[in-house]
Order: sequence, then C-alpha cells, then structure tokens
Amino acid sequence: MSTRIEKRQTVMRKAPRQARSHATVAAILQAGARILSDQGWAGFTTNRVAEIAGVSIGSLYQYFPDKLTLVDAIRRRHLDDCLSVMKKSRATERSPAEFAADLVQAMILAHSTHPGLHRVLLDEAPSSEDYRNPSSAFEVEYLAHYAQAVAIYRNRRPTAADHTTALIISDAMDGVIHNAARRGMLADPGIKDELVRLISLFLADTGG
Repeated sequence: MSTRIEKRQTVMRKAPRQARSHATVAAILQAGARILSDQGWAGFTTNRVAEIAGVSIGSLYQYFPDKLTLVDAIRRRHLDDCLSVMKKSRATERSPAEFAADLVQAMILAHSTHPGLHRVLLDEAPSSEDYRNPSSAFEVEYLAHYAQAVAIYRNRRPTAADHTTALIISDAMDGVIHNAARRGMLADPGIKDELVRLISLFLADTGG
C-alpha cells in the first residue's frame, strides 16, 4: 500500500507562465507518468524523470522541489483527465447504450497511454489524505456527473437513489478498467463490450 502523508503541502515551486515553460512542465509530467507506469515508485527519481523529459535537473527543480511534489502533480493530472472525460460526456438525447459506449471508450483511452500509472498512484506512491477522502472535491464532482446521467435516464432531478446508482456504476467502471490495465487487457474488445453492456443496463433501468 502507498505511504500516506498527513499534512505535508505538495505544491509546485512556481507555475509555468509562458508557452516554453508550459511545454517543459508537460514534458516532465509526461516523463514522470511513464516512469511510474513502467517502473513503479521504486524506479521513480527526479534525475530519471529529467533525463526522460530531456530537461536539466535544475529545470525540473525550478517547478518541483522534490519527487513528492512531482508525483502529486502527476496524480492531479491523472484525476483531471478522468474528470475531463466525464465533463465531455453528454447523456441528453442519446440512448443509454450510446452514452455508455462513448464513455467507456473515452475512459479506456485515458488509461491506455500509461496503463500502470493508476495502480502505482494508488498502491505505491505516497499521497496525502486529501486523495483518499471519499468526500473530496474531486469525488463529489466526479460522482455528480454519473448521477446526472442516471437522473436523465430516469427523467427526473438527481435523487439519493441516483447517487447510489452512480457510485455503483463509477466503481464498476474504475474497477474493470484498472484491473484490465493491470492485466494488459485494455485493448480487449470483450472487456469494452461487456462493460458497456453492464453500464447500459444500469442506465436503462427505470428504477421502479
């Protein structure tokens, strides 16, 4: 299991402002995610990240004072990518099957570039309590998108029951995709098809 960091503030030393600095930070985050995915926390060092990113270690330290700050930024970007998938998903005027198919495909793509990343972030890399908080801002917003989709197919405003259904769908989505990534099966069409079928059935159920 990953180490928990109770109160440590993991913030960037400075934020990128120009196009060049944004590109540098993006390269660092991409390299860090690749190393975590391929080599795990044990292989994750700032020197190795700088090498893979093609930047000097001094340039890396301009933005990230240590590897804990860096892994925190990688974790935020991963969560932002997943949240972006939900924000772009639209249930209105689409069948449950169409919505589920597009959502599953987009979520698989979000995990395909670095398929081992989520497991390492969850099980190996240190993290603050904020990321393990089931009531965090990310969790609330993420589940709200699912609940909204459920409510649309129930033809009503979101209810407590819809939030429960959203939690089940979200856990099913995350569990299947993360385990498929761990097993090297993200590209298996059977995994995608069965997950789409499962989510479609939940969404199509009127809830009685």
